[in-house]
Amino acid sequence: MRVYLIGVCGTAMATLAAMLAERGHAVSGSDANVYPPMSDFLATRGIPCLDGFDAAHITSDIDVVVIGNAVSRGNPEVEAVLDRRLRYRSLPEMVRETFLWERDPVVIAGTHGKTTTSSLVSWVLADGGRDPSFLIGGVAANFSSSYRLGQGREFVIEGDEYDSAFFDKSAKFLKYLPRVAVVGNLEFDHADIYADFAAIQLAVRRFVRLLPRGGRLLLGADSAAACALSDEAPCPVATFGLASGADWRASDVVARPDGTRFVVEHLGVAVGEVDVPLVGDFNVRNVLAAIAVAQGVGLDMDTVAASLTRFQGVKRRLELRGRARGVAVYDDFAHHPTAVRETLAGVRAAFPTQRIWALFEPRSATSCRRVFQSDFAAAFQPADEVIIGQVYRSSLPPDERLSESELVEAIGLTGPRARHVPDVEDIVRMVATEAGDGDLVVVMSNGAFGGIHGRLLDALADENLPGTSSGD
Repeated sequence: MRVYLIGVCGTAMATLAAMLAERGHAVSGSDANVYPPMSDFLATRGIPCLDGFDAAHITSDIDVVVIGNAVSRGNPEVEAVLDRRLRYRSLPEMVRETFLWERDPVVIAGTHGKTTTSSLVSWVLADGGRDPSFLIGGVAANFSSSYRLGQGREFVIEGDEYDSAFFDKSAKFLKYLPRVAVVGNLEFDHADIYADFAAIQLAVRRFVRLLPRGGRLLLGADSAAACALSDEAPCPVATFGLASGADWRASDVVARPDGTRFVVEHLGVAVGEVDVPLVGDFNVRNVLAAIAVAQGVGLDMDTVAASLTRFQGVKRRLELRGRARGVAVYDDFAHHPTAVRETLAGVRAAFPTQRIWALFEPRSATSCRRVFQSDFAAAFQPADEVIIGQVYRSSLPPDERLSESELVEAIGLTGPRARHVPDVEDIVRMVATEAGDGDLVVVMSNGAFGGIHGRLLDALADENLPGTSSGD
């Protein structure tokens, strides 16, 4: 089968292209801006990528066209597909039809932690001999990949709540045929897609109702909104978290700079101890979800615990990018107020006496909006120094747009020193000059943030740049 992808250089679309090519299909595609790293990713897999959209690219030998959700009507290739009545699908439809019907999908949903939980589940299943497939929204370090096609029954997939395509505004996860579903938490997010929290709740309730009677639903015990989904479940339900009534619960949690150790309880009985190289209560919950999934497919606790000690994390999820002049620079994908708060709280618990810098770029559709202004003001409290960059979506109306100056003022009223610095070069210069030995810099953005990570490490390593040696 010949498959053509419109918008192939998006991360999800490029990953799907690679999966289809590995399955043996002839794959090609196009995009408006063809550039590394995705162009290199496609080239190494022998997938042609045409630069620019042109109706002439839609040739008669194409069997099916996959249309990315960043593409809309007016695109010349989309118009050609519609005019010629060629078969077309959204990305999640193509994933379902090509990979999921023959497997047992384990769909990881919820507002936060999907990528890390999906990576944890994929790793413990693979290391435990289940040979799973997976498709996640990040690069799992144990596999150096965001996908894998195994021979086992389980297919672990991140349950993205974003819309599917211009012709299908329903959530992607509604296409994923869940056999096991995890919903770790539920909050308002994606304000560009959903009008309010009720709209997200409705989408997730519909997702839960897709479970078969012989399936399983795992819910985050620390999220009231997630727990409320148990009423929708047509199958057995179990909970996980730190709450006292959780079916899978963590107790005796000990945070360290290199990870977290805790006792795992199942139905009130201690069943093992876990030592995992991840920090923060949010990651304790992610690990518990992975344990619950693994136990459900027959892996014993000792096997799972041993696998967890070898988990290497996920790119851009509190990833240490380097150290220079005694300053550690981390990269994190956090862009929702809860994710920012939980990430910084986890760092604070692991490093209680060290100075923490939070560098934040309001870039996502969520973080750029005023509706989250007060939540962001509270989210940065675990940090010592906060620098807010420029709001990325400057085209938003002023009454809808996050105010950097108001955010800085609100943060400063309750604790950390906060500053608004619009220019990335100025941020680099400021941190490189002021940060001292032992400081931790956590860079938070769902985008590139102007390549600030490397620029900051270079500046810190520059002996000609004056810097402080004190962490006071």
